[in-house]
Amino acid sequence: MNEAIRPSRQIPPQAAAAPQLSVVVPTFNERDNVITLYQRLETTLAGVAWEVIFVDDNSPDGTWGVVRGLARQDNRVRCIRRVGRRGLSGACIEGILASSAPCAAVIDADLQHDETQLPKMLALLQTGDLDLVVGSRYIEGGSADSFNRKRAGASALATEVAKRVLRVKISDPMSGFFMIRRECFEQLAPQLSTQGFKILLDIIASAHGQLRVKEIPFSFGSRLHGESKLDSMVALDFLGLVLAKLTHDVVSLRFLLFAMVGSLGVFVHFATLYTVLRGFHAPFAVAQGCAALLAMTSNFALNNFLTYRDQRLKGFAILRGLVLFYVVCGVGLAANVGVAFSVYAQQPIWWLAGAAGALMGVVWNYAMSGLFVWRKR
Repeated sequence: MNEAIRPSRQIPPQAAAAPQLSVVVPTFNERDNVITLYQRLETTLAGVAWEVIFVDDNSPDGTWGVVRGLARQDNRVRCIRRVGRRGLSGACIEGILASSAPCAAVIDADLQHDETQLPKMLALLQTGDLDLVVGSRYIEGGSADSFNRKRAGASALATEVAKRVLRVKISDPMSGFFMIRRECFEQLAPQLSTQGFKILLDIIASAHGQLRVKEIPFSFGSRLHGESKLDSMVALDFLGLVLAKLTHDVVSLRFLLFAMVGSLGVFVHFATLYTVLRGFHAPFAVAQGCAALLAMTSNFALNNFLTYRDQRLKGFAILRGLVLFYVVCGVGLAANVGVAFSVYAQQPIWWLAGAAGALMGVVWNYAMSGLFVWRKR
């Protein structure tokens, strides 16, 4: 292992100087790529004082161990191993905030981004005229030819939605390859979501046109090792992010996902209620109890799979979490009814009272679920 990760040449003198550039690399199961990426950075950034921060989400393949091996050989390499939390956006945020250089770049570990553009991006930021430089696949000179038809279509659709709905002006807001002034990022960081994959879109939307941005072309390459981390949940993450930005971050992405799951739970509740009443001719109280129990169970499962997938419960913790979720939702139901009755007593408008009760219930369930069921450890 030590021979495999030994730098190809002695560390240059500028490595001991304060870094000009911090390269942040979020990783999950990328042990076969990190050494190659490190070697490419070493070649590309010759003459630049740089550091690289690998932010690893506790990869089962031991990516963090390989990075630590690199760090023992080269003090420009750092490793942040995150336990109990997941997500590319959150990893990028932690990595940039932990960086020490005035400029920070985000690049994937899958070797699909063109690291040879980093010196050019740094030079553009160092002129003082820009705050953000984006590697774009969709301007002249750029390319995303490595995308299959499905991924190309999804990327194009998401880009168009971002431009039209969030008024984003750049051609490739879905890019994962960019460089930003750290002082600008630190101002925006409190407004950014730690969930999801589209950190650049979040940055641009949160800045409300205040960042000076330039795009440069690059060709998106093919993955050499491992598998893409993009899954079917990315679409929901994207939708939640768009809705959160439309509300100016009044509500969080996680809350929106929680509410979406709750809406599905209402459908499950009524479908079960109808089935038990009509199909099994059970008394209403029994049917209502079965419907409520099944709706709460389905909500728990979906929230564990989707809303809190960065803190997903596993093993025995699932049973414990389910029981706690039942308790939380039971109290939430009481709060729902109490608020609805109170509003109806003041204004006898059934839909207003019902909406007030439902809002109270979902806020309570969300707050208490985060505090007791999916609490960070």
